Order: sequence, then structure tokens, then C-alpha cells
Amino acid sequence: MRTATITRKTAETDISVEVNLDGSGAYDNQTGVGFFDHMLDQLARHSLIDFTIRAEGDLYIDDHHTVEDVGIALGQALALALGDKKGIRRYGACLLAMDDALVRAALDLSGRPYLVWNVDLPTSRIGTFDTELVREFFSAFSTHGGITLHVDALHGINSHHIAEAAFKAVARALREAVETDPRKADAIPSTKGAL
Repeated sequence: MRTATITRKTAETDISVEVNLDGSGAYDNQTGVGFFDHMLDQLARHSLIDFTIRAEGDLYIDDHHTVEDVGIALGQALALALGDKKGIRRYGACLLAMDDALVRAALDLSGRPYLVWNVDLPTSRIGTFDTELVREFFSAFSTHGGITLHVDALHGINSHHIAEAAFKAVARALREAVETDPRKADAIPSTKGAL
């Protein structure tokens, strides 16, 4: 079974993450950051990866450490659950519309982290949530998950819609990439023989 549990404890945060790549998109995410929990729920639901995330962070300072460290732990859990990546599709992409927002996400579970982020969020806040943290989350997630990730917002005027479309687009691309390829279920998806 492709599952993993990661715990991360620092002077700033105390985090546990459980993932099941072969789940149904079930989620139970509690970070203390309401909008972020909503985005993590979307990431789980639309990737069909089960998430259970618990985070306690120094929210009296701001949300930054909590959001970034959840990205680190979630990326590590994904990489651990993928193991040697035998049989996965490896690549995924999605063009996702949500009201005024249109976001494209493409990714490669290559083991080579790289983030290309072309997403303009027109407001600095969504409620009390700092919109800069959307990029910070995906940067940490892609780096520690070993993911080449490109996210481009092609249209959008509402920051909530753009951010949510980004999470959903990445989720759908991730769903495709982690799936077992029935034509090559016994092979590493690389001419190198390793990822």
C-alpha cells in the first residue's frame, strides 16, 4: 500500500501528515489556518489522495511557518509514499476553470524539484490569509516532494478563485501522475531506470 506518515517538529511548528496515494480523496486537515485548511481539503479531494494533517504553529506571529512547514512535510510524505515510483504515470497536467479563473498546472514526479509560478493574485489577503503564502506552500511542496511543477494563471480577477483553481489544478495533475500505468505497472517510467 502506498502510504506514508511524516512528523516534523521545530521551534516554530509541530506537524504530522498522513497520506494514502490510493485513497478516495478523504481529508481531515487541521492547521489552525482556515483558508489553508480549505485549500488542503481541495488538494486531497481532487487528487484522490487521502490526507490527515495536524499542525500547531506560531500563528501569533503569522501563518508563514505553518503553511511552509506543512508544504515541506506533505512533500516528504508524498515522496516516501511513492517509493521507487515503479509503475506510476509520472506526468500530469490539468487546465482548470473556476468561475473567472483559469489555471494550468503541469508536473513531473522526476525527483528534480523545480517550481515555475506564474500566478498573480490581485489582493494581498483572502480574508486574513496572506496570498504570498500560496506560492510558499507550493515551493516547499515541490522542493521536498521532488516535483517539477509549473503553475500558470491564464485568467482571473478574484484572488480566492485563482488560488483555489491553482490548488485544484495541481490536485488533478497529481492524481494523474501518481496513478499506476496499467501498460507499465512493473517499470520505472524513465530510460535511466531510476527516478
